[in-house]
Amino acid sequence: MTDKPLGSGAIAGFTLLEVMIAVAILSMALVAALGSQSQSVSLATEAKFTTRASSLLLDLAADWEKKEESEIYSQSGVFEAFPDYRWQAEVTNPSLESLGDAAKYVKKIVLVVGRNDTDRYQYRLEFYRFVSEAR
Repeated sequence: MTDKPLGSGAIAGFTLLEVMIAVAILSMALVAALGSQSQSVSLATEAKFTTRASSLLLDLAADWEKKEESEIYSQSGVFEAFPDYRWQAEVTNPSLESLGDAAKYVKKIVLVVGRNDTDRYQYRLEFYRFVSEAR
């Protein structure tokens, strides 16, 4: 602000340079606030996915532990209670040389839970299960 006596007829006010600097400072503060808000929303979305997916994956793993041996094969599906989430199970014969002949009675099961709309978020669990018959 310029320092001119008010009685001399000059109008007191801000110069264009002062206004431009103030607008630039306010713009930087607004951009920082919006960036922080955007990051907060992204982190909240990721936390929501992680919480829900881990719970769904643990339930799915418990179901796979209870399955009959004839039901243990690769498959996929959607959760009834959460139609936005999909699951996939891949069953393979692992290469476990250290087990010798017993390795043929072991199945490796990989469970993956993810969202239907993106591959960005996925939660994965690998475990092994003994079966009574070699397949």
